[in-house]
Amino acid sequence: MGIVAGLDSSPDFTRIVVCDTDTGAVLRQGYAPHPVETPEGGGRPADVDPQAWLLSLGEAAGGGLLEGVQAIGVSAQANALIPLDGQGATVRPALVGGDRRTQVAAADLIDALGGREAWAQAVGCVPQAAQPVTKLRWLAKNEPDAARRTTMLLQAHDWLVWQLLGRPTRRTTDRGGASGTGYWSAATGGYRPDLVELALGHQAGLPEVIGPAEAAGTTPEGLLISAGTSETQAAAFGLGIGLGDAVVSLGASGSVMAVHPEALVDQRGMITSLADATGMHLPVVTTLNAVRALRGTCELLGLPDLDSLSELAMKSTPGAHGLVLLPYLEGERTPNLPHTAGTLAGLRRESMKPEHLARAAFEGMLCGLADALDVLRGRGVEVRRVFLLGQAAELPAVQAAAPALFGAQVVVPQPADYAATGAARQAAWALGVSTGALDPRTPPAWQGAAAQVLEPGEELAVGQAVRQQYVSVREQTHPSAFRD
Repeated sequence: MGIVAGLDSSPDFTRIVVCDTDTGAVLRQGYAPHPVETPEGGGRPADVDPQAWLLSLGEAAGGGLLEGVQAIGVSAQANALIPLDGQGATVRPALVGGDRRTQVAAADLIDALGGREAWAQAVGCVPQAAQPVTKLRWLAKNEPDAARRTTMLLQAHDWLVWQLLGRPTRRTTDRGGASGTGYWSAATGGYRPDLVELALGHQAGLPEVIGPAEAAGTTPEGLLISAGTSETQAAAFGLGIGLGDAVVSLGASGSVMAVHPEALVDQRGMITSLADATGMHLPVVTTLNAVRALRGTCELLGLPDLDSLSELAMKSTPGAHGLVLLPYLEGERTPNLPHTAGTLAGLRRESMKPEHLARAAFEGMLCGLADALDVLRGRGVEVRRVFLLGQAAELPAVQAAAPALFGAQVVVPQPADYAATGAARQAAWALGVSTGALDPRTPPAWQGAAAQVLEPGEELAVGQAVRQQYVSVREQTHPSAFRD
């Protein structure tokens, strides 16, 4: 069929991969950072001019990178809200990421609709600081003039697709991106304009949600542009996960997601019910504490980095001589304990050694993520394989403990640009459907990610005993944490 490109506009950079449409083999790559100033004190800016994404895109695509490409797929950072006026101009810089200034807005919205359960029923998720619906509420309260001038709402991948197509009258999005807004329901497949009005104070135009294999349009030069999607969905598609697969992502916070044929409504609000990039669903459970628990332990023990902590932990044994860390250092979302602190239990003379604390930190982090996995399993989600992502996934202490604690085969993919690859795979799908070469229900079968596969094996019983030790401490300390 030829070659296609996948474009991933992350919070910090644009990465482009050019792939063979039949195999997914990466033929060429491009990269450019976003020309965005770092705020004083470090971190990422909360407001970004979207033109920075276009400048980065142009630089990444330089040197004839896209020569011969027949279709482009776009992946972009989730939760970036671009408010447009009646002429299609941005009324203010894009609101990106999540920051403390929107936390009050999230709480306001939860109360305004009648609580967490009402939101879970309405759109499958409870408002969080990063979500577009929360940013609309913040905009209405803090920048009322900008809110009044807002007539159209786009996310990052919607805006980039619209720009690539020459800013047509029709504006589109996909199910994956729409499901993260807080005003589209994966269960019903429809928008909730009343929630936009609740947040913004008035109605606003919303992009048309098109199917996973549909094209958003064709550029004047004849280049097909696929639907696009958010980074989470694009990375899952690039990894090639399907039914029976879960993805555990180890960042400062953690997330667990799995492919499921139905949308899940969780009255407690622990599950965020996203759609994926294939027509299936992608329920997500988030923990506030993952690698941050390891970094905190490094600081406590005076160690320079995570590699040193892992090396020390490997000198201990499973169960850390009875030492258990509940890693709720920033409060916790799963279980919902926003105002709690971490707990270190099982202190005895023989357990008070640095290597046992190091081991307890790894086991506590992984058991917290296993709790999140169990939230999905408890709702009928099948988990046979767990894909482990993030820099910490390479640590020996993580790899030694994860299969037995998760009770499943663990797959550690080699580092690659999975979001960009997923965007390219979507482009190949849309191109194949447009020519009649592919079925709109079946994406192209690209080669899976190169990965290390770890089995629980004989360690399964030991791992489950460690997990039970953790659960016992959690239930004693927070007895109603997982009860309805």
